[in-house]
Amino acid sequence: QVQVVESGGGLVQAGGSLRLSCAVSGIIVSFNVMDWYRQFPGKQRELVAAITRLGTTNYADSVKGRFTISRDNANNTVYLQMNSLKPEDTAVYYCHTGTVLTNYWGRGTQVTVSS
Repeated sequence: QVQVVESGGGLVQAGGSLRLSCAVSGIIVSFNVMDWYRQFPGKQRELVAAITRLGTTNYADSVKGRFTISRDNANNTVYLQMNSLKPEDTAVYYCHTGTVLTNYWGRGTQVTVSS
């Protein structure tokens, strides 16, 4: 059974930093593309960052240069380091992975950036 559990969200002032963690069990993170998405109220989830099996990373334009996705293979965990946070980064952040047959999502972690 695959489990995806996010943590690390919270309230931070604009310009501050947070590191989100995504603990995964049931699959090996280094064997899969791992993503972070976020969802604004009333909006669809949008891709924030992804890391491939080879370690290649991709970012949404809105977070390039501020967010960094990384992977700890030993702990089967994926991280999202978020720096220079802005109020418009306020959202629920979700960790995701999947196969051609199934998507796996965590329950999300709330990030709130105050101005």
